[in-house]
Amino acid sequence: METLELQTVKEPNKPVSQLSGSRAVLEAFVAEGVDTIFGYPGGAIMPIYDALYDYHDQLKHILVRHEQGAIHGAQGYARVSGRTGVVFATSGPGATNLVTGLADAMIDSTPVVCVTGQVFAHLLGTDAFQETDVINITTPVTKWNYQVTDASEIPAVLAKAFYIAGSGRPGPVLIDITKNAQLQLFDYAGYTKCDHIRSYRPKPIVRKEYVEAAAKMINAAEKPFVIFGQGVILGKAEKEFLQFIEKAGIPAAWTIMGMSAIPTEHPLAVGMLGMHGNYGPNVLTNECDVLIAIGMRFDDRVTGRLDKYAKQAKVIHFDIDPAEIDKNVKASIGVWGDCKETLPMLTQLLEQKVYPQWLKKFNDFKKQEEEICIVPEMNPTGDILSMAEVINLLNELSKGEAVIVTDVGQHQMVTCRYAKYKTSKSNITSGGLGTMGFALPAAIGASFGDTSRAIVAVIGDGGFQMTIQELGTIMQSEAEVKIMILNNQFLGMVRQWQQLFHDKRYSFVDIASPDYVQVAKGYRIPGQKVEKRENLKEAIQTMLEHKGSYLLEIMVGKEDNVFPMVPQGCSVSEIRLK
Repeated sequence: METLELQTVKEPNKPVSQLSGSRAVLEAFVAEGVDTIFGYPGGAIMPIYDALYDYHDQLKHILVRHEQGAIHGAQGYARVSGRTGVVFATSGPGATNLVTGLADAMIDSTPVVCVTGQVFAHLLGTDAFQETDVINITTPVTKWNYQVTDASEIPAVLAKAFYIAGSGRPGPVLIDITKNAQLQLFDYAGYTKCDHIRSYRPKPIVRKEYVEAAAKMINAAEKPFVIFGQGVILGKAEKEFLQFIEKAGIPAAWTIMGMSAIPTEHPLAVGMLGMHGNYGPNVLTNECDVLIAIGMRFDDRVTGRLDKYAKQAKVIHFDIDPAEIDKNVKASIGVWGDCKETLPMLTQLLEQKVYPQWLKKFNDFKKQEEEICIVPEMNPTGDILSMAEVINLLNELSKGEAVIVTDVGQHQMVTCRYAKYKTSKSNITSGGLGTMGFALPAAIGASFGDTSRAIVAVIGDGGFQMTIQELGTIMQSEAEVKIMILNNQFLGMVRQWQQLFHDKRYSFVDIASPDYVQVAKGYRIPGQKVEKRENLKEAIQTMLEHKGSYLLEIMVGKEDNVFPMVPQGCSVSEIRLK
């Protein structure tokens, strides 16, 4: 059968009456405008890789060092480009290594299409070599998944996969293709993109009367407050959102995933919500009279105790996913729909307003936070470097124009608190799942998703060691990633909790690290280590100006904590400044 395929089909895109399943996969990718695939070959997906050999001029393949790196790479690519990321993995361990990334993409609404190889159809259920029931394993962490056993299904199934992944509330899709289907020849009638699936409505019908009711409530408000999430970015509605808040004159705060949807220095931008968010947005959530939530899901890290969250406020919730309305916070008015469509409808009905006294309250809280937290963190009195001053210097030298990809931990919270952005799709992080090891492969993916901007990966010493092998991917693919390790010699976030809530019983959080500069050198990536303040600015400048990838290890305070902080089990208004 393999010999027949090679005799029958020789050139990509050549009109033929018959095509192999493997080539049908690649023809689908070309038709969908895919330009980059992140993957790792293996036995069960080998026919697709064999076909890929002839598509090297149309499809770039990034060979990762672990399948988790492939899906995080696809996530970074998707998040920075606004397009769907694509992944290849083989059966068994190859497929199961995708699960963490699938869960991450699912909770953070990232469009990814994964194609996994599977054993021959006649071996399914026999515990064949590298056989795993990937469909049942991935059902909870995919928007849709499907197993193909006949090649004739491939064009329609992949068309459906791309449509589902990228439409409505985006998410990951996994297509498992048995080896016989990859090898099988079938009558190929071409590829047709999918734009409709019966029973699947990616964009709910907008009820105009709910938009009108929302506008009436906002116009009557005295202390309205907007909180927004990644839905603004995913809906490509940044312009519409700015027009809304500027006409309404309402202060707006972002979730960690909504960050960069509007410039962080905008006069109505009042900061970040959440456990380590800014003081004013958290406290004043419990003082506003109308809370307008747009494209966010009221995650527990944003709300704190639900029974003490915004009880005084009327809540208006705009979301494309009807399941999010009333899920965690009861809405006075729920507006279903794509915010690119609903926001202009709302803005048209709003009165032009300003709220100087209300906005002054946010600014007053900001001054308190600056005095107690921000200024001391950015200007430490001792010799030890702080994470905040590092990020502040990065802002200064990058001029707010870099894409910053963060891992998970204290460095993530500090970066999201202090980073400055001018452009949307600039803050790439693992939000809902909190996946350590995310940043390095995601930054590699981002470097292929947007080649016009500097990609800076800010990573803790713990998370970096989880996917350190992806330095090999950088070396081979010649990706351009600036790696900045903030090394506090601890699993810092866990240590902070152990200090504050477990009597400093530091249980297995003291983590040793290799010589990162020497490790990077082994992968032909230059770098340096900084321990003194007088060397910091020049080192960051060198990193940013270097052509190609660069690793900068910065030693920071070992027991520094991230504040403000909403302690677990507390209300957002009980946020602590120290």
